[in-house]
Amino acid sequence: MRVIDSAVRLDPGYSARQPSPSTTKSDASLFETPQSITIVTREQLDARQAQTLDEALRGVAGVVSNNFGRRGWDDIVIRGQRASESVYVDGLKLEQSSWVAQELFGVERVEVLKGPASINFGLVQPGGLVNMVSKRPRPVAFGEAGVTVGSDGLRQGTLDLGRPLSESGKAAFRITALAKNSDDPTDFVFFKNRYVAPSLSLDFGPRTEFVLLGSFQQRNYLRQQGLPITGTLRRNVNGRVPLNRFMGEPGFGPYDAEQARLGYSLSHAFASGWTLRQNFRWQELEVDGRAVFLSALQDNQRLQNRSATLQDVRGRALALDTHALRTLDAGGLRHHLMVGVDLNHDRNRSASTTCAVPALDVFDPVYGAPITCPPAPRSDTTSTVKFVGVYARDRIEIGQRWSVLLGARHDRIDNEAFNHITGLSQSQDDRSTTGNAALQFELTPWAAPYVSHATSFLPVSGVDAGGAQFQPEKGRQTEAGVKLQGAGGRLNAALAVYHLTRTNVLTADPNNDGFSVQTGEQRSKGFEAEVAADLSSGWSVAAAYTYTDAKLTRDNSANVGKVLNNVPRHSASLWSTHRFEQGALADWSVSWGLRHESAKSGFTVNYEVPGYTVADLGVAYQGAGWRVGANVNNLFDREYFAGVLNNNVVPVGTPRQLRVNAVMEF
Repeated sequence: MRVIDSAVRLDPGYSARQPSPSTTKSDASLFETPQSITIVTREQLDARQAQTLDEALRGVAGVVSNNFGRRGWDDIVIRGQRASESVYVDGLKLEQSSWVAQELFGVERVEVLKGPASINFGLVQPGGLVNMVSKRPRPVAFGEAGVTVGSDGLRQGTLDLGRPLSESGKAAFRITALAKNSDDPTDFVFFKNRYVAPSLSLDFGPRTEFVLLGSFQQRNYLRQQGLPITGTLRRNVNGRVPLNRFMGEPGFGPYDAEQARLGYSLSHAFASGWTLRQNFRWQELEVDGRAVFLSALQDNQRLQNRSATLQDVRGRALALDTHALRTLDAGGLRHHLMVGVDLNHDRNRSASTTCAVPALDVFDPVYGAPITCPPAPRSDTTSTVKFVGVYARDRIEIGQRWSVLLGARHDRIDNEAFNHITGLSQSQDDRSTTGNAALQFELTPWAAPYVSHATSFLPVSGVDAGGAQFQPEKGRQTEAGVKLQGAGGRLNAALAVYHLTRTNVLTADPNNDGFSVQTGEQRSKGFEAEVAADLSSGWSVAAAYTYTDAKLTRDNSANVGKVLNNVPRHSASLWSTHRFEQGALADWSVSWGLRHESAKSGFTVNYEVPGYTVADLGVAYQGAGWRVGANVNNLFDREYFAGVLNNNVVPVGTPRQLRVNAVMEF
C-alpha cells in the first residue's frame, strides 16, 4: 500500500528493502547503503504485539534494550555505547535527555542506524541512533479499532482511522489514538498512557508532498527501581527477596509527563532535477516526578536505606532540517549529491529536590513512612543547546559495480547553563567537523561487500581544574561487511564487523580532587549478523546474532580493562511466523521466538547478572474485516535480571506475560 509521503515507503512483511529517507537522507536501498541499518517493520511489531520501544528493539543485532528494567523510560545501548539520548522521530532529535518513553502505536516502523552518524544528525552518541517513522495518511479510506487485555491488569483501546480528502488521495487525514492502563509484576507499580496523533496531507500538485504531523502524549506511572543485590543475586541471611517486592512508597508518586509535538514533512521535486526535503518540529514536554531510590542495605541485611527525589522538568525544542538531492552524470561517473543545513534549539529546565525517607524492611515492608523534603530544590538549572550544522555527501557510482561514498559535516554548538539557585551562568561554544567515507562493490546481484569509516562528536559540559572548557567527545568507527539480498527482495541480510572508539571521555583528575580530565577512552568491537525474509511458503523470519567486546581502555582508575555496562558478549534472537494459506488452518498464523543474552556486568558495578534465554509464542486469526491474536512472552516464566544499575540495585527482568488483541476493520 502506498503512503502519501514518498519519504516513507512501506515494505510488507518482515523484509524491508528501503529505509526511510529521514534515516539515511538518501533514496538508496538497504543493499546500496554501506552502513549497518536494521528496519523493524509494522508487521513485525504487530505479530509480536510489541508495546514499547524497548520491546520493539528486542532482537536487533548490536542493540541492548530495557537494561534498567521496567522503570518507565526507553533505555538503549547500541554497539556497547549508551544511546538513550539518540532517539529520533522522523529524522529529528527529540530532546536533550530521554525524559518521556515514546509511544510505539503511532509509528509505521523503527529503524536503527548503527555506528557514528554525525554526518546526517550532528551531535549524537557514537554507538548509533534509533529513528521512529510516524504513521501518515493513506490515499484510501481505512479504519481499525482494537482492544487488548492481558497480564498485570492490561487494558488498552486503540483507533487508527484515515480518509482521503480528494479524488486523487493526495489530500488525506489520519488520526491514531490509544488509551492504556496496566499494572506491573512489581507490587503497586502501574502505568497509564493516553496518546493521540493527527496527521494531514495536502495536495500542492504532482511535484510536492506535504504532511502535517502532530501528537499529544500523557503518561502517568509509578516508577519501579529494582531490588537490592543481596537477597536476589547474592545470598541474604534472612532469605530471598521476592521479585515482586516494591522498594519505594506507594503514596510517594507518581510521575506525570506530557509531551506535545507539531511539525511537517515537505518534499518538492524541481524540474531541474533537484529534490528539496524539509522536516520541521516544535515540541514541548513537562515532567513532574516523585521516586524513591535505594542506597546501601544495612548490615542486618533486612533494612534497606533509601532516599527520595522530586523532579520537575520543562522543555521546549525546535528542529528544522533542510536538504537537497540530485543525481547527475559527470566525468563518466554518476553522482548522487546531497547538501543540507540542520538547525536546532533545545531549552530544558530541570529542578531536583532530595528528600529523607526511612529505611524499609525488605522482608516485612510497612509502607507509609513520613517523607521530609526541604522547601527549596537541591538543583535548578536551565540548559539551552543551540546548534547549526551544514553537511554534504556524494555517492559516486563507478561503472556497474563500484560505488564510493564521501560525506562531511561542520557543526557549531552554543551550550548555555543558568543556575537558578546561585544565579551563575556558563556558556560554552564548540565547533566540530565530522565525516564518513565508504567503498562498496557489487560482487553479484545478491552480495555487495563494503568498507567504511565514520566519525562523530558529542559536546561535554563543564571545565577542568584550570578553567578550560571540555572538548567534545569523539567517536570513530571502521566497519567492514556485506549486504545480501534475494528472492526478489523478499530476503535481506547483512554481516558486519566493526571497531569503534570513543575518546575525550571524562575521568577523575589525579592531581585535583573533585575535577575531571578528558583522558578516558572506551572501545567496542564486534560482529553482527541479521536476516529478514518473507518466503513463498508462508514463512516470515527475523533472526540476529551479535558478538560484542566492549571495554574501558583508558581511565584514571583501576577499572581499565573492565567491560562496559550492560553489554553482553553474546546475544541472539529468532522470531518466525507461519501463515497457513489453505486447508482447515487457512487464515491462521503461528509465531514463535527465542531471545538470548549472555552475562552482563560493567566497570561501575561489582556484580554480574547471569545470562538467560526466553521463549515467546503467538497465534493469530485473520477474518473478513477482523483479526484476533494472542501472545505469550517469556513462555516458560524464566526468572532473569535485565541488567546492572549500580552497586545497590539490580533491575528485574519481566516474567511471563499474556496479551490478547482483537481488531475490527471498518
